[in-house]
Amino acid sequence: MTFWDQAFDTPHFKYGTAPNAFVRAQAHRLPPAARVLVPGDGEGRNGIWLAAQGHAVLSVDASNVGLRKARQLAEQQGVVLATELADLAEWQPAPGAYDGVVLTFVHLPSALRTTVHQRLARALRPGGWLILEAFTPEQLPYASGGPKNADMLYTLDGLRADFAGLREQLAWAGEVLLDEGPGHQGPAQVVRYLAQAPGGGA
Repeated sequence: MTFWDQAFDTPHFKYGTAPNAFVRAQAHRLPPAARVLVPGDGEGRNGIWLAAQGHAVLSVDASNVGLRKARQLAEQQGVVLATELADLAEWQPAPGAYDGVVLTFVHLPSALRTTVHQRLARALRPGGWLILEAFTPEQLPYASGGPKNADMLYTLDGLRADFAGLREQLAWAGEVLLDEGPGHQGPAQVVRYLAQAPGGGA
């Protein structure tokens, strides 16, 4: 059983069932009935919420346990959620297929990060939106979640380089108060990044 299969193999939801606050705040930018890709969606909290807003969502994760819980929760809530079991290190999303890519606390080692981020940027249609929140290196002394490996934590400069082909709309780093299930609780140091693929207007 993988690390994430073990993490999700509990009766409760590690990061809760409510959507990420930054995703909730920025989702209004997506067009109605958007096609939205949610890589690393784990137990489905963001994908299910987006599907409940009327979007066509594909939640991708490397944990079969997490995706099974996501499908069960989606069924309980009466929403349609497409899922795909895949390792982001190898998975290739269809280019230009999505109105939105939502990345919340999807932490990859630097050797993979840029390649995966660039693939995900190419998955956006013209005018499509990237909505991202992740922990920064300043999170290391905090006990509110995230990897304890600086190589897997993100900076604004790193994200700007990875997503250089997109138009940056918001870039912020600082402290927030997380309340996302038992896995993300308390003060945390995060980066919030919003960018738009060119070609679709403002």
